[in-house]
Order: sequence, then structure tokens, then C-alpha cells
Amino acid sequence: MRGSLFAPVGPAKLSAGVSMRCWWVNQNQTYRHEVPGGYLWSPVKRADGARNHFYDTMTEVRPGDLVFSFCDTYIKAVGIATHEAEPSVKPNFGTAGGNWSDYGWLVQVEFQELAHPVRPKSHMDQLAPLLPTKYSPLLPNGNGLQGVYLTELTAPLAVAIRALVGPQFTLASDDVLTLDTPVSVVEGELAALMGKVDLTETEKRQLVNARVGQGLFKNNVRLNEHSCRVTGVVQLHHLRASHIKPWKDSSNEEKLHGCNGLLLAPHVDHLFDRGFISFEDNGDLVVSGDMEAEVLSAWSIVVPRNVGAFNGDQQHFLAHHRDHVLLAG
Repeated sequence: MRGSLFAPVGPAKLSAGVSMRCWWVNQNQTYRHEVPGGYLWSPVKRADGARNHFYDTMTEVRPGDLVFSFCDTYIKAVGIATHEAEPSVKPNFGTAGGNWSDYGWLVQVEFQELAHPVRPKSHMDQLAPLLPTKYSPLLPNGNGLQGVYLTELTAPLAVAIRALVGPQFTLASDDVLTLDTPVSVVEGELAALMGKVDLTETEKRQLVNARVGQGLFKNNVRLNEHSCRVTGVVQLHHLRASHIKPWKDSSNEEKLHGCNGLLLAPHVDHLFDRGFISFEDNGDLVVSGDMEAEVLSAWSIVVPRNVGAFNGDQQHFLAHHRDHVLLAG
């Protein structure tokens, strides 16, 4: 497979001709949100305002880096980072993270869950001698370390863990790395974000220079949608996260709500965003009278068409779309 991260290689590189850093993330509290959603998130600082090495590491991740996800004593997923860190509001983690700041770092990671999770505790005779003395992901007995979120793995330790995972991890960097960048937020919203984060001027400049966008929104949408409803395309780098209730009309909560969005192919997103098409709650495609039949034909959009029913929250937002966005012509 192109760019495979599991080709036989030496300790300096984990892929033939490709250098990358390898990371270990502890996700006991956030696994069910971050892995299906395709991201990592951490506060910028601890609750007491102090710096935290395991949060600072978020800004060091680069596209192509490998991430091992550790949860409930098992490595349950492995991923490839697809973007550098960007400032982001805190995702909705349910009951987890109540004492975390509302703002932090978001790193996009495409994860593959393992069919056969690996329990490091069962392999400590091999792994313990490779653990670093500082910023280790594990104790010598194989237990996780309290307070560790994201830490870098040394090359020997990364190679050993990769070998334990074996060929069941099949994602390739060429398959997930894209050239797209997040959509920038408007200047006023960025200023508001800067005012709510207690950072030094240097840190604020770093945030301003980072790629600031709506990445978290797409991650939230992914928890409900897995392909374009109209085309069936599943490759995420070819899909856009399209707001159902437009961004300008949405509350702060609605702007990031996972049910206020659909994953759509670019041409379908164009039609939906401009009000040429919409959907009934049961999934029936609705076409505006202003929509040219020849365009639908050229794009192979057949009417009538049912794309599958929507859940209750999605139906709430679709009602707004049909009433206020769908063209009445």
C-alpha cells in the first residue's frame, strides 16, 4: 500500500523514505468522542493556569505523524495526523472534562480502530527497557500515568509498539493527508477567542498565526454522518461539512452542533447551501423550482430520491433549512 506506515524498517524511520514523529495519547475519558470524530483536543493550560507539557505537545504534531490511542489499558486505535494544531473551543465531552478550559488545541487525526487491541501490560518484558525516564507514556508495570495526555514516543519504543500492533493497521499516509486547510473564522470571532484565553502575547501571536477554523464542526458532524447522502462518497477529504441552519443564523452552540451539519460532496454542498435542494425528515430529496433539470442530470442527481431518514435533532435544523433557505421558485 502506498506510504504504508508498517513496512519493515529500521528504528530511525517508520516508513520507507518518510520520517515522522510518533505520539501516545491517553483517551480514557474522551475516546468515544475523539476517535470516531477524528481528532485530539486539549486545553491550552491546566485549570490553575500553569503550563502542561502534555498539552504543549499538541502544537508539535505535524501532518503524517503517527498516533497510538490508549484507553482502558489497551491500544485500541492508531491514527495519522492530518493537520497541525488549531485553536478550538472545547468539544462536548458529556460528563468528562468539566474542569477543563473552554478553549484549547484541536489536532485532526484519521484513526483506524484495531480489530485486536494491544494490551501493553502483557508485553512489559519487551517494552519496559525502552521506556524513557522523562515523559514516559507508561509506568514500568504497564499501568498508565495520571496526568499524561499526549506524549512523544522515542523511536525504539515506537517501533516496538508498532510491531505489537502488526499489519492490522492498514491506513496509509497517502490515503489521508490532504492539502485542504480549515475555513478561517472572521476577525471579530478570533478577537473574542483571544480575549477569553489567558495567554502571553507570544502565545496569542502563535494562535493568530495558526490555522484557525471550523475543524471541530466537521468532527462533530462525523459522529452522525459517514458519507455524502446524495453521492455515497465516503472519502472525507472529498467532502465538506455543510451547515443545515446557516452559520450566520446559528447560536454559538448551534454553530458547532454535530446535528446541524451534513457531509456533502462539493457540488451537492453548493446546491444545499444556496437553497436549490433540501431534504424532508424521512430523507426525500426536495428540489426547488429554480433548479435547472439539466444541471441535476449532468451531476447524476436523480429525482425522486430518498437518502435515508434523519434523526430528531437533524430534523429540527432541516425544518429551518426548508423554511428559510430552500428557494421558493
